[in-house]
Amino acid sequence: MAATPAPGAATALAARLDGLRLETDVDVLAALSHDDAEWAEVGVPLAAFRPHSTAEVSRVVAACAELGIPVVTRGAGTGLSGGANATDGCLVLDLSRMNRILEIDTDNLTATVQPGVVNDDLKAAVAREGLWYPPDPASAPWSTIGGNVATNAGGLCCLKYGVTRDYVLGLEAVVGGPAGEYGTTVRLGRRTTKGVSGYDLLGLFVGSEGTFGVITEITLKLRPARRSAPITVVGEFDDLIAAGRAVAAVTRLGLEPAALELLDRACLQAVEDWKHLGIGKSAAAMLLAQIDTPGVVGDEQAAAMAEAFRGAGAVWAERSTDDTEAEALFSARRLAYPALERLGPVLTEDVCVPRSQVPVVLAAIEEIAARHQVRIATIAHAGDGNLHPLILSPADDAAAREAAQAAFEEMLTAAIAAGGTVTGEHGVGLLKRRGMRAELPAPVQAMQLAVKRTLDPLDLFNPGKVVGDPGE
Repeated sequence: MAATPAPGAATALAARLDGLRLETDVDVLAALSHDDAEWAEVGVPLAAFRPHSTAEVSRVVAACAELGIPVVTRGAGTGLSGGANATDGCLVLDLSRMNRILEIDTDNLTATVQPGVVNDDLKAAVAREGLWYPPDPASAPWSTIGGNVATNAGGLCCLKYGVTRDYVLGLEAVVGGPAGEYGTTVRLGRRTTKGVSGYDLLGLFVGSEGTFGVITEITLKLRPARRSAPITVVGEFDDLIAAGRAVAAVTRLGLEPAALELLDRACLQAVEDWKHLGIGKSAAAMLLAQIDTPGVVGDEQAAAMAEAFRGAGAVWAERSTDDTEAEALFSARRLAYPALERLGPVLTEDVCVPRSQVPVVLAAIEEIAARHQVRIATIAHAGDGNLHPLILSPADDAAAREAAQAAFEEMLTAAIAAGGTVTGEHGVGLLKRRGMRAELPAPVQAMQLAVKRTLDPLDLFNPGKVVGDPGE
């Protein structure tokens, strides 16, 4: 059962945190109370706090536990599942000011950072040392490493190089439950490349969406910088399903691009109308592949990729010979979501299916859109089967909103039926709780709830998210 603040909790909390400033301005709290998920419920917080250190987080968590005040942690608020949305009477813990890169260890290829470090800022810092941090969600210019860890974020390069979990070696977190009193600080994981001492509690925290504690420091694995610029291969298709067949063909042929991304016509049109990058917008769908294998082997893979596109029905597929054009195309992929968001409310899907099922699920998305008479624009990390159908709905239109939400739920059902999952990288948060329960067998749900109750018996940390209340 979630913690319930006592009457006068805000005054009592301020007294216990004498010397630490709570934010209570109504407008500021409103801005800090939600992420970018459309139509996810948002509560009214008691206050917000912006810590600068683990010690401050520990002090605040201990006080909140004593007073029964739930703690909802947020970073940049770029999430798309409602995972950082406030609950009524909670304290919003904004970690954006814990934004220091504490160490870049070039001998051991690691970086240790606070959770508020922005993904692209870390990339730039390690690049100056000849190193590379691969996880690259489309929100990398704005999203924080803490938020990336909380949702196990992926991105364009995860097809070849893995997701955030593959790069987290260790972390520091403020917790409660069996670790001791709420406010206890623990370190999980290690700095070594291998280690199996005890259960993998570190892996449990990655992707836990702030429901087990507050992550205050992260040690990440780095890679040497890539030796050469990647080769870009572009394919244009006159229908979306043909593009899906091309994705399945790439997998079947054993090709290993660093990235394989899909944009449909609606996405291309929205980006070009906004940014005027000079990209084509007549194709029904476009596939963008990056090959970063150097030398002759990379050239051969690029040629095989273009041929796979053509064999699956591409009306045109070639290796790009213009670096500026290639950069514009991948910029279009990153800009697709904000470009569509300019047109009105966007309800974002995040299903992931076996790659052989990509054409099947793309066809299901088209059928769902037609039946509900909703406009759906699709982008995807197509190479790993992670599809992001974006449902566009006019503002202040209740019927359109109802149709959009029905289409959203049916796409979750379609993904599960294809052997997939309801979320590949955005997290369960609030929007995917029904879908998660449809996907996971009852005994597995019971195990997850048991873990939550063990690590957070007061249900203090981000209550109502992910496992939520099974009675809902």
